Amino acid sequence: MRVLGIDPGIAIMGFGFIDKTGHKLTPVQYGCIETKSGTSQELRLKQIYESVCSLLDEYKPDTVAVEKLFFNKNVTNAFSVGQARGVFMLAAAQRGLPIGEYTPMQVKQAVVGYGAAEKRQVQEMVKMLLKLSTVPKPDDVADALAVAICHAHSIVLNDRMNGVTR
Repeated sequence: MRVLGIDPGIAIMGFGFIDKTGHKLTPVQYGCIETKSGTSQELRLKQIYESVCSLLDEYKPDTVAVEKLFFNKNVTNAFSVGQARGVFMLAAAQRGLPIGEYTPMQVKQAVVGYGAAEKRQVQEMVKMLLKLSTVPKPDDVADALAVAICHAHSIVLNDRMNGVTR
């Protein structure tokens, strides 16, 4: 099963493709989509959409997962991130891909085993679980891989609860 994890953002959207075979997780491709500040919002969203579509068409995931938003003090930033997240979800839905959504706490719990884990702990576990030589940079990429790992582990449990076999 190929999983795509996304850490949504308007300036930097992290992505990570992993393959899950049995209990083994293998990184396939990871990186980020970057847009320049000062560019109009609609052009940034178009760039994200086109980049996501290219990635989905090239790497053909079986399922995708995205981090749920939580509102912080910067509401303007939250709206921009929400729009970028929506563009990603549209591209995935157009391809008929199932979409999993996870809170940051759920991702930390799945990757580290502790929902209040620090960012550095998550990054180190991503490195270890995927047998990478270094922690992926920028942080958004490691976060996207953590979302993919969370989904890869969670989808099996969710399928069992719903009587689905893969």
